[in-house]
Amino acid sequence: MEKVSLIKNGVLRLPPGFRFHPTDEELVVQYLKRKVHCYPIPASIIAVVDVCKADPWDLPGDSEQERYFFSTKEVKYPNGNRSNRATASGYWKATGLDKQIVSTRTHQVVGMKKTLVFYTGKPPKGCRTDWIMHEYRLPPPQESWVLCRIFLKRRGNNNTPAPVFYDFMPKEKANTSSGSSGITQLSSSEVEEESSSCNSFPSTFKRN
Repeated sequence: MEKVSLIKNGVLRLPPGFRFHPTDEELVVQYLKRKVHCYPIPASIIAVVDVCKADPWDLPGDSEQERYFFSTKEVKYPNGNRSNRATASGYWKATGLDKQIVSTRTHQVVGMKKTLVFYTGKPPKGCRTDWIMHEYRLPPPQESWVLCRIFLKRRGNNNTPAPVFYDFMPKEKANTSSGSSGITQLSSSEVEEESSSCNSFPSTFKRN
């Protein structure tokens, strides 16, 4: 099968009417795992970028949209395992506990997800921003490759409800096994995503 490339100059270019909205499991199994083991990837849709060589607003792509990148982990100390997540203007700081990604088919852990927040300045007195990164990795043994999902969280106030993004995909085409409602809501305290799959090309593409 001919490999499909949807990246031009490091920027994701989807056909009109389509968007990239993969589940956590799809990101780990269909993209990251294949990247690590040098298997064919469904489509060349995720660019290889060192996410810590640039500030989040300077990374390739539309900063108003979710962006996905393959990146390598750079250790902070020669004899340690801590990653160096410092950029020119600040640093990424992990928050909360890592989340296990469990396969809906085998019920086994297929990956881990770490949530990070971007701070400007120098630690420990940095200024928190609304930039969020979900860093996906395979379970032990640790691999150098990670997959990063970066986006800008939208804040609401006490009088304004958090924004809701509707998925207008026809219900009969949705994969309902995940129990997704097709609605993603971002709150001021946490960022949760509910996504569903579409049996189109590839599985992580959705037509509006």
